[in-house]
Amino acid sequence: MSIEMKTKYGQIDISNEVIATIAGGAAIDCYGIVGMASKNQIKDGITEILRKENFTRGIIIRQEEQALHIDMYIIVSYGTKISEVAHNVQSKVKYTLEQTIGISADTVNIFVQGVRVTNP
Repeated sequence: MSIEMKTKYGQIDISNEVIATIAGGAAIDCYGIVGMASKNQIKDGITEILRKENFTRGIIIRQEEQALHIDMYIIVSYGTKISEVAHNVQSKVKYTLEQTIGISADTVNIFVQGVRVTNP
């Protein structure tokens, strides 16, 4: 599935994988995020942190008529306030999508799949 935009120059089709990659890149830049997690932890493995080329396995893009909904599965760093990290990810993803491709997400749902303790 993809999003279609019509301009005076023609039609633009943006795939869900592109939206997921942009959203995942924006989320990784936020403070307190260790990485993206897989949405299928039982099948893919509990401790797996996804790399950039696999962001689509940790992000679900849903379209309902004119609404765009994004579900993101993340792993946060130990010692950070989870609610603040989730709020920052939501804000950054919405802003980045609006600035990059001109699409506003109606909802960005954050699912924290784990907390990673890093050694100093």
